Amino acid sequence: MLGLSSKDTALLIIVALLALLAPVLLNPFPEASAMAQFNAGYPDLMQRFVIYGIFAIGFNILFGLTGYLSFGHAAFLGVGSYAAVWMFKLLSYNVVPAILLSVVVAGLFSVLIGYISLRRSGIYFSILTLAFAQMSFALAYSVLSNPKFNLTNGETGLQVYTDDPQIFHRAGLPDLPHFFGLSMRSTYTVDMGGWSFDFNAGYYLCAIILLVAFYMSIRIFNSPFGIMLRAIKSNQQRLNYTGLNSRPYTLAAFVISGMYAGLAGGLLAAMDPLAGAERMQWTASGEVVLMTILGGAGTLIGPILGAGFIKYFENIFSKINDNVLHQWFSFMPDGAEDFLVAIVHPFVGKGWHLTLGILFMLVVIFLPGGLVEGGQRIGRFVFRRNNRKGGGLEPDAKAKQPAE
Repeated sequence: MLGLSSKDTALLIIVALLALLAPVLLNPFPEASAMAQFNAGYPDLMQRFVIYGIFAIGFNILFGLTGYLSFGHAAFLGVGSYAAVWMFKLLSYNVVPAILLSVVVAGLFSVLIGYISLRRSGIYFSILTLAFAQMSFALAYSVLSNPKFNLTNGETGLQVYTDDPQIFHRAGLPDLPHFFGLSMRSTYTVDMGGWSFDFNAGYYLCAIILLVAFYMSIRIFNSPFGIMLRAIKSNQQRLNYTGLNSRPYTLAAFVISGMYAGLAGGLLAAMDPLAGAERMQWTASGEVVLMTILGGAGTLIGPILGAGFIKYFENIFSKINDNVLHQWFSFMPDGAEDFLVAIVHPFVGKGWHLTLGILFMLVVIFLPGGLVEGGQRIGRFVFRRNNRKGGGLEPDAKAKQPAE
């Protein structure tokens, strides 16, 4: 289907089901229950799951296939956001032109940075991309906020004002980002017993774009171009000795990856029409590296899992404060309750980074292939267990049996 193998088609269907049913799957606990703290079926949070999943998919095309580790991909995320907001200011709040411009501008910007950075490899390439990202951050934060040609509005951030041209905006359209009149904040809520499910227009637009981006990444992975990128990762020097010039392939991968990042930046602006320089900081670049490695670099679904995992911890665990902890341990004696709160306190709230760091360390040590490897191990264990119960032979054992 769609030019994919049966395995890739099944993977695409799984991702589609997870994305489309996310409002239900991410709200497993009733609203009034104590466990509702761990629900994640909120439109804003689900949008971030999907948008950063797109960001990580694009980064994985560069890092997972070529092995080139960029520490400056947040520059393209920020450029995409600024381009989208400028489209809102000049034309209208329609998200389609804004998203398209964000992809184009990020692509052009990535050609410039990639052409220079890819003259080096290894750690030198990583440092060059980091330097360019920090330069971009400094430009957006100060130089380009000069009142004479204010392009970024500095630390306040670029946003839309009532006196902006918006030459295609007309009466009757929402004064917020919309898809041909359908507001991105339009939400239909379904109440079922103690559960409440929010179906948001902005989320489903992002989810559909995620599926298209994921499909394109599958085609890239399985194409001759993707095979060339794997060859570069395996041994670039040996590939060059065969007479093939690897530079155009690495530059193409860098530009495609940058366009994915620009798309994610444009979607962030489409959900909230504000672009700030903080999206270009090195911490944002490091975050997408963690997402990719945590999920499984070089795998198809790994970056999406890693993005969801990190954004879940960031938004859910960071909201757990001492009051919530006291409610959890209220059934215990006062002394034991205070002791447990003191033990757990450093790992939640503002200290959620500590918990994430420990989990990341455990994954790197015990699951070098990321969350995808963990899922594969569980699948093999279940298969072997069922095979033994059924009295069948494992695949390796079957292969050893003599043919009749």
